[in-house]
Amino acid sequence: MSSRTEILSGFYEQADEDARLQKNRHGQLEYLTTMSYIHRYASKGARILELGAGTGRYSIALAKEGLNVTAVELVGRNLEVLRENGKGIAHLQSFQGDATNLERFADNSFDVTLVLGPMYHLYESEEVNRAIDEAIRVTKPGGILLFAFISVFAIMYANYFYGNWTSGQEENFTADYQVRHFKEQLFTGYDVTEFEGLFREKPVEWITTTGVDGQLEPIEKRPDFSMSDEEFRAFAAWYLAFSEKRELLGSTNHLLYICRKRA
Repeated sequence: MSSRTEILSGFYEQADEDARLQKNRHGQLEYLTTMSYIHRYASKGARILELGAGTGRYSIALAKEGLNVTAVELVGRNLEVLRENGKGIAHLQSFQGDATNLERFADNSFDVTLVLGPMYHLYESEEVNRAIDEAIRVTKPGGILLFAFISVFAIMYANYFYGNWTSGQEENFTADYQVRHFKEQLFTGYDVTEFEGLFREKPVEWITTTGVDGQLEPIEKRPDFSMSDEEFRAFAAWYLAFSEKRELLGSTNHLLYICRKRA
């Protein structure tokens, strides 16, 4: 059986991860909304850690703004692209590593910790909790953590309305409709309250849970979908005003759980 790292490396060696946040409207909305929330908490001179940095879209942009960014990425191919795109940029350093083991970093090292990809690809409870605990450990008391996760319901809406609902249901839910998590899913989804519950006993204070890309992904697959740049700017501003509404969270694909480490 393949390991989690092998499965992820195989996927990301084929996927164009570097273009994901630019090539379509839902990716653009995810980037704009996520950056908006990062800017709320990352003040000038802040030390930023990004775990699961991918090809560096966020890390590079934040380093260009003058923030001190440390990027950690598991997949070698993604890290190669990050380092190539980040050449000559000050305030940026990168390492290959897994979010479940941050032993290279001391306790209380970072002002803001971004966990923007690893929770999509952690399936065992032990690994999920280890990643959360490690991110909290390396964050300064009073520092901010942003954890990205995926709604299991949005996975269904985005991928299984095209004649394959039964297979999606069997992959993501048990016979009695409990959410499933296993590495062959590749991307694992959560009920929003299930994900929030992971932090109930952790030394953090919840700030908010917000969506970042709404319902655009399944809608954008329609052949008659069209959104001009002007319309997109208006929609992005409108979405940001409502992105934290609880009644919308289950239908958005990507979400952020935002919390503060207790002092």
